[in-house]
Amino acid sequence: MTVQVLRAADREAVPWKNGGGVTREIAAAPGGAGTAHFDWRISLAEVEGDGSFSVFPEVDRILTVVEGTGMDLTVSGERRLVDERYVPQHFPGDAATDCRLLGGRVVNFNVMHRRGRTAARVAVVRGGLDVAVPPGGTVVVVALDGTATFDDVTLTRYDAVVTGTPGALSTRGHAAIVTLTPGD
Repeated sequence: MTVQVLRAADREAVPWKNGGGVTREIAAAPGGAGTAHFDWRISLAEVEGDGSFSVFPEVDRILTVVEGTGMDLTVSGERRLVDERYVPQHFPGDAATDCRLLGGRVVNFNVMHRRGRTAARVAVVRGGLDVAVPPGGTVVVVALDGTATFDDVTLTRYDAVVTGTPGALSTRGHAAIVTLTPGD
C-alpha cells in the first residue's frame, strides 16, 4: 500500500446518525460502507450542544477531544469527565451515552471499530517517531494541531495519511496515530 494523503479541505460536513450535529469523515473501511457496515471509521465531530450520542451496535469508540473545554459524559449510567485535550477515551458504541458540554463547542477526533472485525489503538504524540505497521494492518496519521510530516508528506491541521507501510513522523504539534488490525 502506498501512502494515501487525505486533505481536511476536501471533507464535507455530514449530519450525525441521530441528527444532533455534524461529522467530517477522515477515512473508513471498506470504502463507501456507510455508518451501518464499516469495519472502522475515523472522523471529526463538531459538538455544539448537550445531547445523546448515536448508538452503534457491536462497535467500540475511541474519542479524543481536540478543541474546546471538554465534556461530561455518562456512559451506561457511569459519569466520565473528559476535560483534557488529546487524551483518548475508550467506551462501547452500543452503550447509552449522553453528553453535557463543559464550556461550549468541542471538536472530537473519533475512531470507531467493529468488534470481531477490527482492533484499533490510538496514540497522540508530539515530536519525532518511527511509525510501525503491524502485519496486515493499516495506520492512519492525523495532524491535530500545528504541522506534521510523514516521510515526505507535509500535513496541516486535520490532514491525514493512510498507509500500510512504516514511515517517519515528525510533528510541530499533536498528531494522532491510529493503528488498525484485522480481528480483535
